[in-house]
Amino acid sequence: MEQTRFVALGDSFTEGVGDIDLRLPNHCRGWADRVAEELARHDETVRYANLAIRGRRLQRIADEQIKPALAMKPTLVSFYAGGNDLLMARPNMAKLIRDYEDAVRRITASGATVLLFTGYNVPLSPLLEPLKVRTAIYNRNIRRIAAKYQALLVDYWCFEKFQDPRMWAPDRLHMSTPGHSYMAKKVLEVLGAQHSLQSPRLAAPRPRTRTENIADDVAWLRRDVGPWFSRRLRGVSSGDHVEARWPELMPVVLPERLGTAKAQAPQLSSRFS
Repeated sequence: MEQTRFVALGDSFTEGVGDIDLRLPNHCRGWADRVAEELARHDETVRYANLAIRGRRLQRIADEQIKPALAMKPTLVSFYAGGNDLLMARPNMAKLIRDYEDAVRRITASGATVLLFTGYNVPLSPLLEPLKVRTAIYNRNIRRIAAKYQALLVDYWCFEKFQDPRMWAPDRLHMSTPGHSYMAKKVLEVLGAQHSLQSPRLAAPRPRTRTENIADDVAWLRRDVGPWFSRRLRGVSSGDHVEARWPELMPVVLPERLGTAKAQAPQLSSRFS
């Protein structure tokens, strides 16, 4: 049986932002790590790389990540890109879709199994309702491209569990740990792979007062939205000084063996900062 070589490409969604784990590179874990872990539990020969970096837009992902990914001769490539483009003031949707399809064409030509994702209508704020239209256009085209190139599709848009705000990190843009875990479960289902992941069991939240909701919105605007707009105005990205978490194919580091792996492999521990 051919060895599985899984390479994950994209932005913060695939890097794992929102799923905090201080033991790991960039202090996050994410759905892609969790998928690799489950694959490795059933086949210790699985190899995994994750080139995703937060803040990356589609063109930069295509320019910086596809070539090194294909050099690894992957058997499975996940590709999520375009989310940061949709957040721009005036995205060129036609060009975005053309560039996306070109990227998928390049990856598919390698012979690897390709895994694509629709986008989710993140419930950020009523002020950002126009994003729904962009996301709908994006998703319609992702489904078309997936069918055209016979790629596997994780139809994120349809996952009702993500209507629960607890599936989202405090910044309301990235998935929380339960969100990433559930995404990993859905990805494994699309792959038809064995796994032991369960749907998150979230206790009923305490009802919140209007005052608490307003205070939370104000804190979110100050903590997350303000810095995001500031970076946009200055032309910088949250990922400008961030490196890929797992830039080369390597054996999967299972969480229960993490301490031993760090002690025995200097090349791993050097990336934990």
